Amino acid sequence: MASIVKSKLKASRDALNKKDYKAARSHASMVLEFEPENYNATVFLALALLELGEHNESEQVIWLPAYLAPKGLSRFYERVENWEKYGEVLRRTAHLLANSNDATKCAETLQKYMDLRRENGSVTQAIEALSLFLPESPFYLVLSTLPPPDPTNPTATTTFATQVAIHNSLPILEEIVSILEKEEEETFTKEFDKRRTRLNAAGPEQLKKDIGRELWSTSRLPRLYSEILNHPNTSDETRRAVEAKLLRHRQHYLFALPDSEEKFKVAEEVESLIDGVVLLGLPDELAWLLYIDGIDSETLEGYDYSVFWRFVDLFPSTPMSKLVLGYFAYKGIRNLDEEYEDENSVVEPDSGAQVDAFLKLHDSTVSHHIMAHVYLQEQEYQSAIKVAESGLVLLRRVESDRAKRMPMKEKALNIILAMSLVHLFPPKHHARAIPILDDVLSQDPNNVACLMGRGYVLQNAGKWAEATDFFKRAVTCATRDPDTHVRAMEECAWCGIQLGSLAEASTSLREVLDLLESMKNKEVDKARCWWRLGRCLWEMGDDRREEAYRMFITSLKHSPSYAPAFTSLGIYYADFVFPPDPTRASKCFQKAFELDAREAYAARRLAEGFAEDREWDLVEVVARRTIEGEGGLSGGVDGAVQTAAGRYLPTNAWAWKALGVVELNRRNYSQAIQNLQVALRGDDTDELSWLRLGEAYSKSGRHIAALKALGRAHELRADNWICSYLIADVQRQAAQYDEAIQSFENILGDLPSELGVILSLAQTYLDQGLAQSAAGFIGRSEYSFLTSIVRSLQALSVGSSGHGVAWKIIGDALFYLSQFPSFFDPSHAHDLFSRVAALVSADFSGHLTNIVSFPIEVSDPPHGGLALRLAIASYDHRISLGLDEGAAASAWFDQGISAYSLSRKTSKPQLAEKTLQRAISSVKEALRIEPDNDNFWNALGNMHFEQQPKIAQHAYIRALEVNSKDAVTWTNLGLLYLHNEDQELARETLSRAQTLDPDHVPAWLGQAFLALSYGKEVEARALFEHAVGLSADVPEADLEYAERTFAKLSSLSQRRQSHLDILLPVFFVLDRFCRRCPEDIHGLHLMSLVCEHIGHIALGLEKTEQAIAILEKAYEESEDPVIEQQFIIANTTLGRLRLAGHDYSGAVESFETVTNLLSGDEQPATRVLLVQAMFGAGLASFKLGDVGRAQGLLEEAWHASTEDVFLKAQVSVLLAQVLWGTGTVESQETAKSRLLECIADDPENLAAIAALAGMGILTDDDDLVDATLSEIVSLPVDRRHGLDPARDVTQLLIKHHLGQNNISDALSVAQQALLHEPAQQDVRRETASLILQRGDADSALAILSGAQSQGNIEDQRKSSRLHAAALALDEEGDSAQARKIAQKSIMLAPWDTDNWKTFAFTHCQSGS
Repeated sequence: MASIVKSKLKASRDALNKKDYKAARSHASMVLEFEPENYNATVFLALALLELGEHNESEQVIWLPAYLAPKGLSRFYERVENWEKYGEVLRRTAHLLANSNDATKCAETLQKYMDLRRENGSVTQAIEALSLFLPESPFYLVLSTLPPPDPTNPTATTTFATQVAIHNSLPILEEIVSILEKEEEETFTKEFDKRRTRLNAAGPEQLKKDIGRELWSTSRLPRLYSEILNHPNTSDETRRAVEAKLLRHRQHYLFALPDSEEKFKVAEEVESLIDGVVLLGLPDELAWLLYIDGIDSETLEGYDYSVFWRFVDLFPSTPMSKLVLGYFAYKGIRNLDEEYEDENSVVEPDSGAQVDAFLKLHDSTVSHHIMAHVYLQEQEYQSAIKVAESGLVLLRRVESDRAKRMPMKEKALNIILAMSLVHLFPPKHHARAIPILDDVLSQDPNNVACLMGRGYVLQNAGKWAEATDFFKRAVTCATRDPDTHVRAMEECAWCGIQLGSLAEASTSLREVLDLLESMKNKEVDKARCWWRLGRCLWEMGDDRREEAYRMFITSLKHSPSYAPAFTSLGIYYADFVFPPDPTRASKCFQKAFELDAREAYAARRLAEGFAEDREWDLVEVVARRTIEGEGGLSGGVDGAVQTAAGRYLPTNAWAWKALGVVELNRRNYSQAIQNLQVALRGDDTDELSWLRLGEAYSKSGRHIAALKALGRAHELRADNWICSYLIADVQRQAAQYDEAIQSFENILGDLPSELGVILSLAQTYLDQGLAQSAAGFIGRSEYSFLTSIVRSLQALSVGSSGHGVAWKIIGDALFYLSQFPSFFDPSHAHDLFSRVAALVSADFSGHLTNIVSFPIEVSDPPHGGLALRLAIASYDHRISLGLDEGAAASAWFDQGISAYSLSRKTSKPQLAEKTLQRAISSVKEALRIEPDNDNFWNALGNMHFEQQPKIAQHAYIRALEVNSKDAVTWTNLGLLYLHNEDQELARETLSRAQTLDPDHVPAWLGQAFLALSYGKEVEARALFEHAVGLSADVPEADLEYAERTFAKLSSLSQRRQSHLDILLPVFFVLDRFCRRCPEDIHGLHLMSLVCEHIGHIALGLEKTEQAIAILEKAYEESEDPVIEQQFIIANTTLGRLRLAGHDYSGAVESFETVTNLLSGDEQPATRVLLVQAMFGAGLASFKLGDVGRAQGLLEEAWHASTEDVFLKAQVSVLLAQVLWGTGTVESQETAKSRLLECIADDPENLAAIAALAGMGILTDDDDLVDATLSEIVSLPVDRRHGLDPARDVTQLLIKHHLGQNNISDALSVAQQALLHEPAQQDVRRETASLILQRGDADSALAILSGAQSQGNIEDQRKSSRLHAAALALDEEGDSAQARKIAQKSIMLAPWDTDNWKTFAFTHCQSGS
């Protein structure tokens, strides 16, 4: 056995040497079968498998021996590049070697491990590998036994890297730090990018804090930084760099922490680091900035200038150094630590560089403190406010970040903010300043700046005594500040002047002047004090005013630009000297206002003077500059504060009011409203401002606001009729016509001859008439139009002015009245028309020759055509009045429109042509005067629409060039394209019109006609339905929709009930049309046809008779054959309606009229009418009992219809029915023969088949019934239903079987019909009724269950009635529910007696 093992081992080794790995694997495997723990065989097998690429099997083999050394594993994993397991094996090997105290091999293994992690490991693994060489490593004790490295011979040992790391760990620490820094930076960036895209993510700053807090709280960098700092081999340069890194790391962590013990601990650590840097004077800019920013001081002097100078020395080119140097130059501060300083080296103040530096220091509270202080000193209050506010916001953030309160710095910024608010356009911002001042004074009662600020606020509020107290306290507290001390004394004296203590104030001011004389650079203060002394003397009386004058002059000597002194001189020259010197006074006021826009008194005196001279442009200039002087709307601040500032009261309300009136006259209504609102904040009892505000609101279209403003004005002055007039005018614009009319009438009660009010009242009646007409109230609109004429005639009699407006209203009212064919109050209309005709008794312009005959004869009763001629004459009379260009263009246009309307309405071709030419000429004249009026161009296009399409297109395009957003013009252009068969352009233009105005009805009509041109009837029908459903009043849309719907129904073979559902909307649309156009014969006749179909016979008769009366009148005038044909058709309809209304004699009369008119005419259309007339007359005669005459008329109709199979069949059926009705056997047989002949000619004549079957049923002739119905019953279902849309055959069969008392066969027929058409509600009801007759109430209820949720109201009513009966008969039925359903049927149709019978039946059943 041993020899076999040895031979196989040898063979395996030889195979490996020969690279025959398969053979090596085979021999090694055979050895392991005998000795599974043979080391050499295991190694040979593992190597063979490794070379064959079977790595998993090789790994399993190599792990089998428990005693296997790690060396083989490490080589294996290195060979297969399994770095993770390779690293594990190296680490385990290092532990084994360390335990055996083999320092050299352990070091070699760790070096391999470190190189592996550097090249193929993660950041964490690399750091872990490097940490194995640090003192806290478990290998450090063994590795420290290695000798120190020999830098001169690094290759002398294989462990040189380990020796270096063990005896100097600084490079290792630095490498670990470098890796961690890069890792933290990458992690931070990655997390930020990932989290910021989440829903409901925090803001960027908060997100950075959250991520930083998570990352830096567990960071190893601070500890490693400390180790580097404490390492003996660390150089000073490295130590400085690491200290800077440590400071920034801890600072970031500090700023990310919320308030907690941890934050305070980190804050102490950061402060310690900062103090160390500053103490040693190290050049770390961040540490110095944090140190300076952490100083809490109320004054800039408290920051310790020496620190600033040290910072400048270290960082001379940084923004903070430039800002500090700029401030020192501004204040003249020198560096006292310098031993020698050249006089020429003093830096000159550079405000621009200082501002640039500040803009780069947006995170520094000190820079904000410095700049806010500088801006306050320079009286740049707006900038001071901005900087102080941003500084306070920044300070709160810095305090939160650094866990450090800085109350003194906050106090300093609040003082600057408060004082800036006090002095910026006082008193606009005093409301904001007061709380800040009071808060500071509550902490520091002796704060001089706040005492002065509080005094200024009280001065502006007129509280002079309280202001004096604060200034006196300031005098006491400001002993160390001479400037403030003297100013406080001056303000005390000024308050004394206002309180009347003139002598004492005079003495105090002289003391102040004495003090100012000893002070430098106080010329402005001296000028102010001399002026105030002059004012004090002025108030003492006339005898001291000359002396006061000298004081004003002295003031100007000290400061020639002191504006109040010029104002006082102006008052002196204007009001005191005698005689007054207005020229010099005006110059003084102008000078004062030029120097200081806040001199409001001078500005008002100037504005009043300019207004007296009617220099309105100069008034505006003065008002605008005055408003600028008080800060305007924003009060001199921007951003969020601006909204609050807008609520402050204006200082000079008169300027805002003047500017509002100017903007109102310029039609800048929004600006006028804004200015007047500001003026009213200053004086809300100014009635005129309220009045102008209401007027501005009205002209801007804000009627509700206008009524409120005018109502307030009326409350302040109820006797101002102008206010009442404006209220009425706004009510008119807001369509509150009744209220407007009442308001105008009230004014006329006091001022009966006020022309403007009369004309406005007339216009109101005209507008009301238009609104009433659009709503369909024709009678009311007629009254309003007539009343408008009455008021306009009254205006003509009142005065000579305003005649153009009056005739405009008269013409418009007459034009709108011309749309009514007759009038509800003809006597009133006749009287007014006569009065107007008398005033326009001649053709003043000569333009109406052969168009309107003068004098115009007023017919009795008057009609719409007369009103139209009077309208044309009225517009012509208006043209003759010599109007201005705007009114003349309107007059010519109105005449053109009225003439065009006459050309469309007249039936005389010559007159139509003349009036059309007159209309075109008038509109062209209007365009000559006003070529940019799109309405004029649009009207011109309409007039050329039919005859000159190119001119019409040009006119429409010109109109669109003027106003491209007018949907009417786009619609007209689209209709023009459609009329000329350019469908693509029509589609584009009509779509544009619909986009501009989705409710413009003609655009929808155009789209409907366009759809018809493409053959899309379903789409066109939907568009017509949408058009009539819109709110606009367009009668043409109603008529078009009704005509097309009725024509569609006439071509369909549907049952009457289906017609009813569709015709009801048509009925309501036509009813609206007939009320709007009561003499339109097309609408009237179509209405009568619809009434005939829906069974509204009485209304149909009324509309037909109206149409016949209109046609008779028109035929008498023109004898037009077309009108005659319409008259015949109308009489035919009248005959049918009379026949349906059981007026048989009247029907015979109508049909005879038709027959007489059609005698001798052989045209096909005439033959149809003639046959219909004979047919109807025969049926009416039969109903009257004149059977012979009826038979004769029907025979004539039958002979007249021989060429028309359909007519002949209808006449044959009716003739057979008449013959059957005579009751004789001979006549009945003749009737059957007629029907059989008819069926032979037309086997699918359902009417003849049904009539013959009915005769068979009545005579119990089953063979006849079967013979007549068999063929049609045998037809396919679709074909049979096409021939029998009313399902008469089914009904005949059911009735036939019921007549034989054969309910089963009748039910079978009904069930077959229901199977073919389950949606037919009448078949469902019939089936349920038959089942109910058999006593099966449950099955009947099941059949009826599908009928309750389908069908129209009529179907539901009939089904409900049957459902109630079935429930009552059902043994398990709910009798209460049955009664409830029966009651519902009665509510749906209380006139139907069957419903009442059903209700009674349900009661009886429940009672039994």
